[in-house]
Amino acid sequence: MTTARTKPLTFAEFIEQYPEDGGIYELVDGEIIEMRATRAHDKVAKFISRLIDKEIERLNLNYWVTQTATIKVVTKTGQERGRNPDVSVIDEAQWDADLSDYAALEEPIQLAVEVVSTNWRDDYLDKKDEYQRLGVREYWIVDYLALASGEYIGPPKIPTVSVYLLEAGEYRGTQFKNDDKIISATRANASN
Repeated sequence: MTTARTKPLTFAEFIEQYPEDGGIYELVDGEIIEMRATRAHDKVAKFISRLIDKEIERLNLNYWVTQTATIKVVTKTGQERGRNPDVSVIDEAQWDADLSDYAALEEPIQLAVEVVSTNWRDDYLDKKDEYQRLGVREYWIVDYLALASGEYIGPPKIPTVSVYLLEAGEYRGTQFKNDDKIISATRANASN
């Protein structure tokens, strides 16, 4: 018996069919995939979100911080994907452009933060390439358990925050470890 293969979903179809059960989903390889996080992962993402939100408020910057934005990206092969960063920092005017719309965006955001899970290769390879391709200005990979190989976080293999800034269409990265103070270009690029 042969089963009919269904056509991969487009980003528009993904948004139309997005499950309304309160979960977080991404469009990967044409399929809707639930993104489940451990409590520790969720706690780290929420902590980062709160810190960034406080800094935005303290500096009176025009950004919106959310953990629910879905962003349309495109792979090297031209396939549409829908990504949901653990933390998104979006220009407030961009977010407010259509408040009745769902949290789906097709244009670059200011900052995408991914908290590393066991599928760390997605963050360091696929998502990094996809966010760069879209033009996301700043991308953080928060490897709080040092799960990635030493090739990505270097020796010693300890918790690392990799910050990538978009320069001439390509990401340039800096790593922060231990008590290093994370320097973000988002603050410098703020549109007050």
